[in-house]
Amino acid sequence: MARFVSIDTADVRFPTSRELDGSDVMNPEPDYSAAYLVITTDAGDGIEGHGFTFTTGRGNEVQTAAASSLAPWLVGRDVDHVLANLGPFGRELTTDPQLRWLGPEKGVIHMACGALINALWDLRAKREGLPLWDLLSRLTSDEIADLVDFTYLSDALTRDDALTILRAAEPGRDDRRAALLEQGYPAYTTTPGWLGYDDAKLARLAGDAVADGFELIKLKVGASLDEDIRRMGIARATVGPDVGIAIDANQRWEIDEAVAWVTQLARFDPTWIEEPTNPDDILGHAAIRAKVAPVKVATGEHAHNRVMFRQLLQADAIDVVQIDASRVGGVNENIAIILLAAKFGVPVCPHAGGVGLCELVRHLSMFDFVAVSGTTEGRYIEYVDHLHEHFIDPAIVRGGRYLAPTMPGFSAQMRAESLAAHRFPDGPVWLEA
Repeated sequence: MARFVSIDTADVRFPTSRELDGSDVMNPEPDYSAAYLVITTDAGDGIEGHGFTFTTGRGNEVQTAAASSLAPWLVGRDVDHVLANLGPFGRELTTDPQLRWLGPEKGVIHMACGALINALWDLRAKREGLPLWDLLSRLTSDEIADLVDFTYLSDALTRDDALTILRAAEPGRDDRRAALLEQGYPAYTTTPGWLGYDDAKLARLAGDAVADGFELIKLKVGASLDEDIRRMGIARATVGPDVGIAIDANQRWEIDEAVAWVTQLARFDPTWIEEPTNPDDILGHAAIRAKVAPVKVATGEHAHNRVMFRQLLQADAIDVVQIDASRVGGVNENIAIILLAAKFGVPVCPHAGGVGLCELVRHLSMFDFVAVSGTTEGRYIEYVDHLHEHFIDPAIVRGGRYLAPTMPGFSAQMRAESLAAHRFPDGPVWLEA
């Protein structure tokens, strides 16, 4: 009987602030980082589970310590039993009576739980020889429902609701799987839109995005209205009238300020405004949405858990659900959120871009397409052309579409040389800074 032996962690940081990659109004000089963990067993097959939580630099050591603290919940347990029961294990972890005092189900400890759960899914998918999206979409409807914690969701989504959604999507799973492998999944790109880029770079990268087949780009906004009007004008003139431009304020505004700012930018026909105010403000998002329509409102990358998404949907506060692969409690809770979105008829367009997020979240959207929503209409996965070279199974986008990964696992594993070079603070990249 194989058992779990260890959870090894690493504080890994990339100096993206040097070129202002990832810069926005609230994160002007981010260093994209990962609180990285590796699960080992004594099975003798050499297969490991890899997972991480994304941060933007300072504080990554705290997130890494939180991941290390979870070892007692896993080490010594039977591998086959845990992997066959990831729903119950996830609920045990995220509802532990003492851990809950640190949340409940939010903050650093919940994100660490998500990293561990994601690493376990990576391990299971590798052992079963399937990419995670394919493994999940081959589960029965009952097996998928077993992964979801319906606590606090019953007035919006019950197990019976979830089963109705999943069973309705069962016909055509094989056809959608084949279509996904042939055609990929729509992507949008934020590469042109970082706030630290000058006008020439914005125009060049926006033009490149259109040439590469993207139908939607995203610009960061919120530092200066005059600057945003000028930059949106450049972007719209570059991409033309038929390519969408989403805008992202990264939590910058008060409610009235958001309404006034978006009203001024509406002349450029933005597809959505993302994170217009504090990400915890359900009522604020609802108020903004009512006043800026037909511009859509999108959020979710900083939403703590499924309960917050339930409230956003019940309050008619958002038009687009933006899940994040490393923000909530891992794969299990993201499945709950995907099902909530399906129940309310709201599209899922995940947040990505940060180191490794493109690699992970494509699996969740592809599972959504095959086993839940059955459509890619009005749906996109964010893509940023940064740092993919550090992963064993990097995200690949061609013609504005994510290719479906075929390598077994959750695509979370970084290259050994990248981990060694970017370990903070003693990796060569940082010693040479």
